[in-house]
Amino acid sequence: VQLQASGGGLVHAGGSLGLSCVASGRTFSTRAVAWFRQAPGKEREFVAAITWSGSNVFYTGSVQGRFTLSTDHAKNTVYLQMDSLKPEDTAVYYCAAGPSWGMSSRRYDYWGQGTQVTVSS
Repeated sequence: VQLQASGGGLVHAGGSLGLSCVASGRTFSTRAVAWFRQAPGKEREFVAAITWSGSNVFYTGSVQGRFTLSTDHAKNTVYLQMDSLKPEDTAVYYCAAGPSWGMSSRRYDYWGQGTQVTVSS
């Protein structure tokens, strides 16, 4: 499975950005896609996850109510809409896919390249 993440950029605090993660290859071997982020000098942290069916969605507390995950199964694409962005959301964002969802990065077998999100104050 190959994952291609895109959509990062620079935005002012309070603004919005949308990230996309396109999966290709043996996608039927995965059931969940997650986003993680890593800020400079910090550990990679879980942001949100969704099952491919879209029936189960999970968010970490700091983004609940501001970020929205969705899927387009036909396009093998997961979207992360980020609204009301804060400077503390600045990080490299990674999408990952695995057989089941979880907050641990170890649950995910496949990773895309990161995409930088920078939120200025």
